[in-house]
Amino acid sequence: MINEGIDPGRFRAELAQRGRVQVPSYLQDEAAERLNLCLRDQVPWTLAWRGAGEPGVLSHAELGAMEDARYQELLRELAAQARGRYAFAYESYMMVRAYNEGRDPDLLLHRVLEFLNSPEHLTFVRMLTGENRIRRVSAQATRYRPGHFLRRHNDASMTEARLYAYVMNLSRDWQADWGGQLQFLDADGGVLETFLPRWNSLSLFKVPADHLVTPVAAWAEQDRLSITGWFQA
Repeated sequence: MINEGIDPGRFRAELAQRGRVQVPSYLQDEAAERLNLCLRDQVPWTLAWRGAGEPGVLSHAELGAMEDARYQELLRELAAQARGRYAFAYESYMMVRAYNEGRDPDLLLHRVLEFLNSPEHLTFVRMLTGENRIRRVSAQATRYRPGHFLRRHNDASMTEARLYAYVMNLSRDWQADWGGQLQFLDADGGVLETFLPRWNSLSLFKVPADHLVTPVAAWAEQDRLSITGWFQA
């Protein structure tokens, strides 16, 4: 599944120096294409959101039954509630939870989760990061559509040993002015660097790190598709 031409040492040095790196052509071409198809056409998405209160989820059935006008109204409400606080709105499929609950057994994402936690892949990511404490990989699929966003946060957790965060980007030909970009911030809130969600790239960074995903623009011509999670001890 992983591109056999990747030299882990090349990216490990950059990651050690800068705390973040983007690896191009991370997956084999066929694997990337199959995952793109799965995320576009086969995933029963839910809407994950956090506004002024606790996080919430709109189920796949509720999402499918909602009229577009009401959906757009909800996104505007969540954007207004996001002022001055950590907030987000995007579509999600919680891969680990679905796998453990036995939902959607034929979905390709379950085989992907198994691979991500296989000895082969864990050995590879230990070589890529230089971190031998990595023992498991969490994962969720995400779909950012126009109006979706993820405000500033740092991925620190009191309950999970998150060592590195990753984003496996699976949208083709993403344009900078479509939004949906991963931005890293300094202590004053300035932008240190921006990662475009380039096709079949792996964005990888050490936790904690202040970052955000910029809102997807109304004129974006496709959805921002990815698999994201953490390499954990």
